[in-house]
Amino acid sequence: MIESVLGGISVAIGLAPFLAILAGIVLGIIVGAMPGLSPSMGVALLVPFTYGMSPMLALMLLVGIYIGASYGGSITAITINAPGTASAVATGLDGYPLTQKGQPATALGVSIVTSASAGMVGTVILILFSLPLAALAVRFHPAEYFAIALFGLATIASLGGRNWLKAFVAAILGLLINTVGTDPISGAERFTFNITALSDGFLLIPALIGLFALSEVFTGIEKKDFRAARMDRFADKWPRLGDYWRLKYVTLRSALIGTLIGIFPGAGATIASFISYDVSKRLSKRKDEYGDGCDEGVCAAEGANSGSVGGAMVPLLTLGIPGSATTAVLIGAMMIHDLTPGPQLFLSDPEIIYGIFGAMLLANVVLLVVGLAGSRLWIQVTSIPKEILFVLIAMMSVLGSFAVRNSMFDVLCCLGFGVFGWLLRRYGYPVAPIILGIVLGSIAEDNFRRAIIMDGGSVFFTRPLSAVMLTLAILSFVVPLMQNRRRLKDEPAEI
Repeated sequence: MIESVLGGISVAIGLAPFLAILAGIVLGIIVGAMPGLSPSMGVALLVPFTYGMSPMLALMLLVGIYIGASYGGSITAITINAPGTASAVATGLDGYPLTQKGQPATALGVSIVTSASAGMVGTVILILFSLPLAALAVRFHPAEYFAIALFGLATIASLGGRNWLKAFVAAILGLLINTVGTDPISGAERFTFNITALSDGFLLIPALIGLFALSEVFTGIEKKDFRAARMDRFADKWPRLGDYWRLKYVTLRSALIGTLIGIFPGAGATIASFISYDVSKRLSKRKDEYGDGCDEGVCAAEGANSGSVGGAMVPLLTLGIPGSATTAVLIGAMMIHDLTPGPQLFLSDPEIIYGIFGAMLLANVVLLVVGLAGSRLWIQVTSIPKEILFVLIAMMSVLGSFAVRNSMFDVLCCLGFGVFGWLLRRYGYPVAPIILGIVLGSIAEDNFRRAIIMDGGSVFFTRPLSAVMLTLAILSFVVPLMQNRRRLKDEPAEI
């Protein structure tokens, strides 16, 4: 095993492989940072450019894009509260408040170092435990997937803090929004009002851009907040080595959570980042700082996001099953280059497998270097006058929502969600739970109904793993509510 991995690393160290990985990381960061372009879209857009490459170089380029894009979404989430990807929403919960406090360098520094470190951890787990983890993933029943989705939804009780009721209402709104479109089981149309464009429902990307990016613009205009940040306030704010060392356990825990959740096909980085954020908040001694600008929150969310990349590659390489939308595109790319992912690939082309392992290890090192070098450039965004920045964000929002499927309907949806998000912010309702409801709603509904069709309603309690996860989900929801209620009762006595 060690000799094979070292051989894979040696393959990735050559000039051409290094340039392919470097190009992939840079392009991936750009793709991830642009609202509307997801990692899967970035990989899909670049697949045609790999036709003339060798299979190994092509996969190194595409894997670099995947890793870079998984990090890139955090840049705009931290600097302008416009997450480039759905998984970066959790990063922005504390990243953007840090920017508002004049500490964007802290958030960006923690984000890039955590991303690279967690990516390395996820890759090591992929190398050492890919086969047993893949065997575990394929045995998962729809009941377990439903339990995972419910566990993810339960994090709203912790995310909402004292405003848990408003967070709960926002999550319900997200679940309701997800019901619009074609029923995934029966094929019947729901709440489309005979509008053909609504047959596919409201797409995630226009909703994400509208709720975060456009609503931030509308809120800024309403408050007439056009002041540019003073760059001299950011001097000496970069995290020191001791700060990173203090976050070592949070980084490791978030990387493990991201990797484990990433191996389950369809679970995805968004669930991983929210669950990791929730777990970190519960275990932290600084839980009251979460949501107001806590570097632990950025670390927890971004670590799980990047760790999920290695997890998603487990079922792809070992079983030929896509663990995420991006790995589904990678399967197509591998087939274009006459490679069939799965157990046979370990026997027929082991150099490809270990070359990918080596490329992923090197890609995370390159990500760290490029990210640290570019962070001082990303931070300049905060010094742009708001009049110009708001116009740029609006333009990016329109282009990003239109690029999803070249539809003006998606642009109108983005505008509608922008107004909706602005109204929610105005009355103190958080928008992150809405995205959580949209993402997890389809997973929960599909797997709930499949489980009942396959084995009846009792299956959720007769399968031990499902029963345990459902119990944890209920406790995750109830315990924070009880703690908040107790805290509210104690407050008058303290005055």
